[in-house]
Amino acid sequence: MRKSLIILGVAATSGVFVSACSSPDKMIEAASQIQTQCEPAVLEARADVIDARYTITFPAKYFHPKAIVEITPVLVYEGGEEVAVSKWLQGENVTENHTVIPKTGGNATQAVQFTYKEGVEAAHLELRAKLHYKNKTTAFPVSLKLADGTIVTYKLVETDGVAVLAPDAYQKVYTETREAQIKYVINSAVVRPSELSKTDIKALESFLAEAEKDERKQTKGTDIIAYASPDGPLDLNTGLSSNRGKTAKDALSKATKKIKEQGAINVSSIAEDWDGFRDMVAESSVPDKDLILRVLSMYTDPIVREREIKNMSKVYQILADKVLPELRRARVVTRIDVNNYTDAELRELVNQNNIEALDVEALLYAATLVEDNDARITLYAKAAEKFDDWRAYNNLAYAYLAASRTDDAKRALANITEENDIVNTNNGVVALREGRIADAERLLISIATPEARASLGAIAIIKGNYADAGAKLANTGSFNEALVGVLGKDYDKASNILKNIDSAKGHYLNAVIAARKGNASQVSGELQSAYAKDASLKGRAQKDIEFAKFRENI
Repeated sequence: MRKSLIILGVAATSGVFVSACSSPDKMIEAASQIQTQCEPAVLEARADVIDARYTITFPAKYFHPKAIVEITPVLVYEGGEEVAVSKWLQGENVTENHTVIPKTGGNATQAVQFTYKEGVEAAHLELRAKLHYKNKTTAFPVSLKLADGTIVTYKLVETDGVAVLAPDAYQKVYTETREAQIKYVINSAVVRPSELSKTDIKALESFLAEAEKDERKQTKGTDIIAYASPDGPLDLNTGLSSNRGKTAKDALSKATKKIKEQGAINVSSIAEDWDGFRDMVAESSVPDKDLILRVLSMYTDPIVREREIKNMSKVYQILADKVLPELRRARVVTRIDVNNYTDAELRELVNQNNIEALDVEALLYAATLVEDNDARITLYAKAAEKFDDWRAYNNLAYAYLAASRTDDAKRALANITEENDIVNTNNGVVALREGRIADAERLLISIATPEARASLGAIAIIKGNYADAGAKLANTGSFNEALVGVLGKDYDKASNILKNIDSAKGHYLNAVIAARKGNASQVSGELQSAYAKDASLKGRAQKDIEFAKFRENI
């Protein structure tokens, strides 16, 4: 686009054509012959920077050979102006080191850059010229407007980010177990009466009795695993462990005969308890235990293992006294399923504000069942206060962020000492909302979750990396993905995404697309829908250069 400088109140307005400059002053009178071109013709901000490149062209016989012209680009906006570096041009007889414009005519090009400031939406870029000749400086009487307005559509970017809930471990049905042991003397499968009066057997009996009375509990059964210690012949130990399983079952049945609901009793046996032997040795202070453990790892044949260990005569006696007797046993493991609170029960407890009895998992899960965000905040705050659980503080921050209470979210996250992707994601969201872009990117950059990528996509838009933003936001169906489409001039893609977004910004962005396509009626309709959801957008639209050709529709 070429433009000529229009001089008011000088010879050029009365039709005087200056074909040659007999003096430098004539250059000012003939300024209308100067041609300019600017790319872009309409300015656009990207990452808070406005870049432009202009070319100024002088006709033949215009530039006096001893004159110097200082060209200063100025961005004029509502409330102020920003001045770029001047370009100095000189006639062919000047001995300075500026760009030379010969008598035959010529041009000069300059790239200029300005920093975004509020108000540049309605700005224009102009050139101001001064003529320097000998010791005299004369300003050209008017400026040349190069470009209109500044497109700032990228600033529609949504910077709320995507926060993440920490998962609860609530189980609607969970299993409780109790274990008791019946010990045997060497080479015997007889259950001694004293074994049935031990504390762990009595506790197991109570466990079964309580389950029978509790309607939330159901006894699933008992597993009896009988063992022989790993000494003596394998055939003997095989029969011995099998018999111990049978006698343990009979003894348990007698001890719990008053309890009706016991479930099935499953009996199994392990001839020689080498695993138990290894564990007990590893936890003991037996001399040469490392050597014993090495033997166990080197040999798998039980006969070889026993032979090698017995060769350590002094150590073997300690094993025979301290370790092997503990392995002549039957483990009795009872399982009971417990029905936890149902969803309906949890909602009722929350509605009645009767949540003191809930554990941390129930509180975290109950918060996911309620629709009111204030109720969620109450539940997460109670879980955080009562259990000091990092997930509770994290989810409290999540709920605060949903309520746009960024400061409260920040304070909640400050209570967490644990560092993980979930916490870092939410701290990144806080930083993004506070405009701490570098901090947000540092926290999120190594996290590969969809939530982190969505926030990183917003950061990429802010930084002007639209291709990167498009990659991070791909297939999210988000407003920011649609915005990247507009910024990349993929209007069909953006429109398809916006079909599913009924928000103020969504309608506003649709209006931008309509304006770029020249659809006046759609501009008007989309803007009215945007205003209905957010009246503040009307003020933006009135200044937005996107709608310069549609002022009557705004």
